[in-house]
Amino acid sequence: MQQDHSRPPCLPPHRLKVVLVHPQIAPNTGNIARLCVATGTELHLVRPLGFVLTDRQLRRSAMDYWPRLKLVVHDDMDRFIEAAGDGPVWLLSSKATRSLWDAKFGEGDWLVFGNETGGLPEALLRRYPDRRLRIPQAQGERCLNLSTAAGIGLYEALRQTCVPT
Repeated sequence: MQQDHSRPPCLPPHRLKVVLVHPQIAPNTGNIARLCVATGTELHLVRPLGFVLTDRQLRRSAMDYWPRLKLVVHDDMDRFIEAAGDGPVWLLSSKATRSLWDAKFGEGDWLVFGNETGGLPEALLRRYPDRRLRIPQAQGERCLNLSTAAGIGLYEALRQTCVPT
């Protein structure tokens, strides 16, 4: 099938979700908010947050995208787990041993990221032992910036679920 290169590529509507658990750095969350708007992805934040949602740095990094953000804020981890229900939850963590490239993403998956200093809570990692993923990196490197990791994880899930084969 011939691709039409006369128009820029656009993503179709989808139901993937990005979740930030206890994010600490407002500009990272702002960058991820912008990513979510640009990809049509719902952003979920799990309290406590390391900033307030009216933070100037948060809004500056999200630029004029913030008003178009589909945002859901969960008061705590229990409320998030309740909202996710039986939905496929993927935990992206530097502590995981399974590669992001081995995951088979599906429509409606939840991509969950921990905070910048502590990662994901141990209780959450124990709850989903078979759903932990690590973004491959050079040997000996610890981790990626949260907003970079969110972009990599989300676009891999979008590639698998939204690109016709």
